[in-house]
Amino acid sequence: MLTGGHLLAFNAALFVAVAAPGPAFLLCMQASLRGGRREGMLTGLGLAVMAGLWTLAALLGLDALFAYFPLAYTALKIVGALVVLFFAVQTWRGARTPIEAAPPVSRRRAFLRGFALNLGNPKSILFSAGVLLVIFPPGLSAGAMALITVNHILLETVVYAGLAILMSRDAVRTRYLAFKPVLMRVMGVVLGGLGLRLLVTS
Repeated sequence: MLTGGHLLAFNAALFVAVAAPGPAFLLCMQASLRGGRREGMLTGLGLAVMAGLWTLAALLGLDALFAYFPLAYTALKIVGALVVLFFAVQTWRGARTPIEAAPPVSRRRAFLRGFALNLGNPKSILFSAGVLLVIFPPGLSAGAMALITVNHILLETVVYAGLAILMSRDAVRTRYLAFKPVLMRVMGVVLGGLGLRLLVTS
């Protein structure tokens, strides 16, 4: 039976996972810096919706599917690792590239960028397939699964919206740009390490 304690533990773990630097966090931040608050929030919404769908898949038995077809999990993990490594290289190479305001993209394109990234983001998949199975009891009702999924989407949307609002403020933007070369290279190293670890353990 789903309880408030389960949701509280889930939200705490989810907040830490979303706030930790990773491909999704970086994409939302870059969208906010280049396209403004609106683009950052729409990108974050796309990230949140796909992550919520991974949560629903896990609740419906994603772990059992991967256990039955281990090659599918390995293939997905390798593809995700390559995506992370691509982001790591792009982040490192763009460390000293000035961030200039870009023409706003359509709402659909901004949303799909976030959605597509989390479709193959191993961090999102592993969180769904792992943490959820530890927190929630088996045999959840359809209503409970729907509540957990909506809760996930709402929490991630709020976090990414907060990031978009923060990065669109002039004071924060100015300070970030002053330290951008160092921060971007640190992020590139962290992402590269994550990607290599996923690739090796695949």
